[in-house]
Amino acid sequence: MELIKKQIHMNQWKGNVTTQITLDDDFIVPDTLDDMEQVMLDTGDVQIETVKNQGDKVTVKGKLEFQVLYRRDRGGLQTLGGSIPFEETINVPSLEEKDYVGLNWMLEDLNTSMINSRKLGVQAIITLQVRVETLRDVEAAVEVDMEQSGRAAGISGDGSSSGPVEIETLKRKVNAAAIALRRKDTYRLKEELSLTGGKPNIGQLLWREMKLRDISVKPLDGRLRLDGELSVFVIYSAEDENMPVQWLEETLPFSGELEMSGVREELIPMVTVRLAHKDIEAKPDYDGEMRELDAEAVLELDIKLYEEQEIELLSDMYSNSREIELDRADAAFDQILTRNVCKSKVTEKFSLPQGERILQICHNEGAIKLDEVEATEDSLQIDGVLEVTLLYLTSDDASPVQSSSVQIPFHCSAEARGISENSVYQLDAGLEQLNAVMMGGGMVEIKAVIALDFLVLQPVSEPVITGALMKPADLQKLEELPGIVGYIVQPGDSLWSIAKKFHTTVGNIISTNELADDQVKPGQRLLLVKEVAAS
Repeated sequence: MELIKKQIHMNQWKGNVTTQITLDDDFIVPDTLDDMEQVMLDTGDVQIETVKNQGDKVTVKGKLEFQVLYRRDRGGLQTLGGSIPFEETINVPSLEEKDYVGLNWMLEDLNTSMINSRKLGVQAIITLQVRVETLRDVEAAVEVDMEQSGRAAGISGDGSSSGPVEIETLKRKVNAAAIALRRKDTYRLKEELSLTGGKPNIGQLLWREMKLRDISVKPLDGRLRLDGELSVFVIYSAEDENMPVQWLEETLPFSGELEMSGVREELIPMVTVRLAHKDIEAKPDYDGEMRELDAEAVLELDIKLYEEQEIELLSDMYSNSREIELDRADAAFDQILTRNVCKSKVTEKFSLPQGERILQICHNEGAIKLDEVEATEDSLQIDGVLEVTLLYLTSDDASPVQSSSVQIPFHCSAEARGISENSVYQLDAGLEQLNAVMMGGGMVEIKAVIALDFLVLQPVSEPVITGALMKPADLQKLEELPGIVGYIVQPGDSLWSIAKKFHTTVGNIISTNELADDQVKPGQRLLLVKEVAAS
């Protein structure tokens, strides 16, 4: 018996493996820099260099790049930077060579402290999450080749010719999540900033900081649309050494498009955007004065675009003139449950250390750290902490710039209908808004909006028909079936199952009982007439 088969490429999420690594190193202050009096501010970025599959292990190689802003023992500020390399081997059970391995990483904690005036201690905790997906190829029957099947069945058991075989078929539609596009790409930004009229000329840049906020990626036909904000903050000393430390903070909105074949507007995006490279340099303006800044950034995009495929499969078949034996197999794949964004508004008031009089907040920075993500009934419960660092000016001439940090817990209940314990999710946390306002008396009010972008997949297993064998009908069994029978529909029955069991067809039952459609209810009475096709 000939079947028309289709090669189905089904994406399957195999799972996550998460590990944490601890880095600890000491750094000597170079001779070109002054002694440290106090560490004011620190920042760190994780740079991943290679991710390699090695059997059932994944080796990740990268480095932590850090910077600290410190107050010199004789006043003024300087910056010390460095990097700590790392290499971590992560055990990933059931990893296969053909699997796709993705990597998420997060700097969970960074602690920099003075060991003495010439030595800095750096400790950090980095979380690495390996994501494993695979592509399953399944050959499944979608239709019966009636011409070939009739030709094969055209010879009876005794060698005589027989008529064409009528075959009843049942089909069903299934939805599967397929990766339509997976790739990495980069997007370059270059912006110019100018000092306002009241700011003195730049003598030396002491601190450079660049962050991404409110990022969105939207697929269009043949391209990706990228929107967001680039937050730039610099601290600098003026050309006039007698002037206090200066700063500049700007939020630069940007938008652009990446030409990309294979992208369609209806695809479902899950795109992670990171700052792969950033640089801020001072430059002279048209008059030759150091009053402008060049800000350059390279965004790295980890692009994954899903499509929902509706696949029609052959679910069952039988014949009233032949016996048909079916070969079945299970096809495992993922279905998309939901794609959503959960936003959590955070408001917190706290007191800054009461030392010298606080003049002004000049900068705020936020980092999102997820503590727990739990799937409950129809929702994803997300708990985490927003760590906010403030930089502010004081009336103390010896230490005019100070910093303070606060951790603000947050909770988000994200709707995800149908989610269960065996569902898998991809979650990307971003900061949309962050504001810090002085309220007097050393009190600060922080307001923030946290955006949690997630995609939930549901692993499923579907039986598919992979082969069929046609045999002569069992005449004795057929003769034992009554020609006409009254039947009361049982729970779980369908017209298809009833027709197959009593050797008739769905069409025959509908016409005999004058039914409006093929729907039946438990307790419904039917008259069934056995149908015997010519062998």
